[in-house]
Amino acid sequence: MKLNIQLFAVPARHMSKTSSRMRRTHYKIEANATTKCPKCGADVRPHRVCENCGTYKGKTVINKEEATK
Repeated sequence: MKLNIQLFAVPARHMSKTSSRMRRTHYKIEANATTKCPKCGADVRPHRVCENCGTYKGKTVINKEEATK
């Protein structure tokens, strides 16, 4: 006689709170990395245009004076 039972992965023993928490110690959020803009000194995320002065790698990409008018 063959039974049509689907077997699931069930842990053999109860996992303690300490073991679960030790496994999860690496699941934390890290703060976004920031660098200083060489032109104005504002905090900027790497590889992005500066929101204050509109420069990227020392070149003006967005003219902030014309954008505000």
